[in-house]
Amino acid sequence: MKNRSHLAGSFPPLVTPFQDGEVDYAQYEQLIEFHVSNGSNGVLVNGTTAEPSTLTTKERNQLVDLAVRATAGALPVVAATGSQSLEETKLLTRHAASAGVDALLIVTPYYIRPPQRGLVEYYRNVVDGIDTPWMIYNIPGRTACSISLETLEVLRESTKSFVGMKHAVNDLGFVSECIAKFGPEFKVFVGLEELSFPMMAVGACGLMNAVGNLFPETLSRICDAVAVGNLKQGRNLHESLLEINQSVFYDTNPIPIKYMMKRMGLLKSNEHRLPMVPATKELEARLDKVLESSRLFDCAG
Repeated sequence: MKNRSHLAGSFPPLVTPFQDGEVDYAQYEQLIEFHVSNGSNGVLVNGTTAEPSTLTTKERNQLVDLAVRATAGALPVVAATGSQSLEETKLLTRHAASAGVDALLIVTPYYIRPPQRGLVEYYRNVVDGIDTPWMIYNIPGRTACSISLETLEVLRESTKSFVGMKHAVNDLGFVSECIAKFGPEFKVFVGLEELSFPMMAVGACGLMNAVGNLFPETLSRICDAVAVGNLKQGRNLHESLLEINQSVFYDTNPIPIKYMMKRMGLLKSNEHRLPMVPATKELEARLDKVLESSRLFDCAG
């Protein structure tokens, strides 16, 4: 099994660049190089910010292959391999594991709203025979499905490679319960920008936040500060991101992120695939004000 110690810090969920309806793989590689050069501790491929439900299985696998090749060991790669379908999730998961990713992130199956016992069997089936460390992606706002502490406990006992979760829920208490139950080695990544510092202060090991696409160095500095017990610095950095963090939710993620990346010169265009659509003129003006008032943007520019 791969070493788990490097699964900590800021792992931005990369956006998927599109050009005339097609995935722009060359630009994707440039984004990875940006993160290697600008302080990210790792990258997350095919997370929510990547618009994975608009991608084909082949495209998702190609992005995983590209990320592993482009990082060349300079950064750990986590691949999000969950889908609505068990068979598609198994296909994506096995491909990512064989490609050599450092960890897997598997979202709770969406729309179906399964019982907890169904989730247990689902995950056991998906990871059967796979040694790559894997985590659950708990994001009930998108999936209409929550994971329970009891389910985590069963999976922890029955699958040796289960190491943690990405928690995209406004529930600090659940994080504390998990760490108290499973110990500090249980990996919890924060999935909500507004809870970056608070969740890390109670024991989360890192961030998987869309804002990392904009300011990777700042997010990794928050992680570093909390890791060494400098909570004052971590809080100050978190507060410096307040307006930027809020702007992510001015519209459905990643609509605001892609526009701001274009504005910062990180993307050629803020193209999406339907049913996602680019920012409206009103939203663009609102996001422009956020960037223009941000000291972080001044530094980035």
